[in-house]
Parts: sequence; structure tokens; C-alpha cells
Amino acid sequence: MSEILDLSHVRLADRPLIVCDVDDVVLDFAAPFQSFLHSEGHEFLPRSFRLTGNIISMRDKVAIEPLAVRKLIEAFFEAQEQWQSPTLKVAETLTALSADADVVFLTAMPPRYAEQRRRLLDKLHLPFPLIASEEPKGPIMRRLHAERSLPSVFIDDMAHNLHSVRDHMDDCLLLHMMPDSPLHKLAPRPEGNVLRASDWRHAESLIRAHIRRNSAPRAH
Repeated sequence: MSEILDLSHVRLADRPLIVCDVDDVVLDFAAPFQSFLHSEGHEFLPRSFRLTGNIISMRDKVAIEPLAVRKLIEAFFEAQEQWQSPTLKVAETLTALSADADVVFLTAMPPRYAEQRRRLLDKLHLPFPLIASEEPKGPIMRRLHAERSLPSVFIDDMAHNLHSVRDHMDDCLLLHMMPDSPLHKLAPRPEGNVLRASDWRHAESLIRAHIRRNSAPRAH
């Protein structure tokens, strides 16, 4: 049975909520991870949308075992401050949006690497609350937003995360953002009422329009 995720550090005001994935939405992941693999003597071959079975040894061209793949991913998260950089315009866009909405990061990463990620985000002027969890994102999003009648937004590069939030949240703006990477070209596309945001400027436009449409007028 999963432990109850501690969200006590996330304090929301009476305003819209924007929840963002981190890897390949806020921080580049696919490209620096491939560079990291090369530094370790490995290579990613984009044959299917998975890492296991597609990371090979550069020495003998043989796919490495699943446990070795897991260890490489964990080593990358341990060293993420040396490898990952922000996606284009993310800091400026989220800073601007945070004037009108609460911004929270929800990263599908083992929580034991949250400290490294927190330091990196702070260094990049992205001081928003961070939740690190490998649990499904839909229930977490629902816990965060609760029953508030305020606009909500969820941004992710993975279809299954967008579907999870869709299944747990009504009237949430679902935005699909992903890099133009060999891995993501093989990724399943989200279904249903999910909008594709080409970059952060496009995302900002979609988010502001959603907030305007769904914000109730306040009494004067």
C-alpha cells in the first residue's frame, strides 16, 4: 500500500492553479540524458517508446539489462544539477503567470532526488513548490485542487499522465508539451480534450484564455 503523500508544504491561495511536470516540460531531459549515457559508455537507440531494451553498450552494441537501466536513470537524477537546463522561456513565462495563479511542480521522480531538483530549480529562478512522486498524477492533482471552484491547468509531456488527470479532474485545462526528440516521436499521443502547446509562449496564451473563460466575476 502506498504511503500518503505529504503535500503540507504546498500552500495555495484563492486563485487558479497551474501544475507542471518537470522533465521535458520545465527542464530538458531527453537530450541531456542521451549525453549522460554517452559519458557512461552507452547509447540510446530510438526503436520504441521505452528506455529498457533500447539502451545499448557502445562497446559491444548489446542492450543492457533492466536493472542497469534503472541504475543509470538514478545516477542521472543524482547528477541532474550538472546535466539539465531549463526549457526555452519557461522561467519568464511561469514567473509572469504566477502573478495571477499558483504554480506547482509535480515531477515523476523518486522522492530521494527531490533535494537535488529543488536546488537546480532555485538556481534557475523557478522557486515554485515541488512535489516528487512516482504515484499516478491524477489523484495528486485532485488532492491539491480539492473541491475549489477555480480554474486549473495541468501540463505534461506524457499521455498517461494527462489521461490520469483528465480522469480525476473536471474542467481542468490539459496541455501536452514535449520536445522534438527521437524518443518523443515514438510516444503515444494523448486522447480526448487535451490541447497541444508548441512552446511556453503558446502555453501561456492557452492558459490565460482558460483562466479568463473560467474565472467567475467578483462582486464589487
